[in-house]
Amino acid sequence: MQFKVTQKNTRQSPRKVRLVANTIKKLPLEQAIKQLAVIERKSTVVLLKTIMQAIANAKNNHGVDADKLAIKEILVNVGPSYKRYNAVSRGRGHSILKRTCHISVTLEEKKAEVKPAAKAEVKTEAVKTVESKKPAAKKATAVKTAKKAVAKKAEK
Repeated sequence: MQFKVTQKNTRQSPRKVRLVANTIKKLPLEQAIKQLAVIERKSTVVLLKTIMQAIANAKNNHGVDADKLAIKEILVNVGPSYKRYNAVSRGRGHSILKRTCHISVTLEEKKAEVKPAAKAEVKTEAVKTVESKKPAAKKATAVKTAKKAVAKKAEK
């Protein structure tokens, strides 16, 4: 199951928020929160709040433990810009764009681990496909080694 939270109209430029979001995007959830505590940027506060909101939604609304959650994606999109002017000489004004951004955090439940028996079946299938690609002279030795490997696994 996925849990999505969006923080809209954050008064920071999307470029600055993306710098922090890209550093924590591929980390496990616990490590990402620890990393946000160490990074000294204004955008870490907003990212931390949105991640904590997603965790709270998953926990309170669906009863999912925080240990079973992982970051699927973090998107930082452009929001509306406030147009302001700075007074300069000769009665003129230079335009200033005060940028905003929308931050979307998606968390998902971690998948259950694959059983060891299923892994063994996958490996034997891989050996069979490799055997079919080898030349005929090497095929006999590959079959013997594969049979020995399967016999050793059967003994265990």
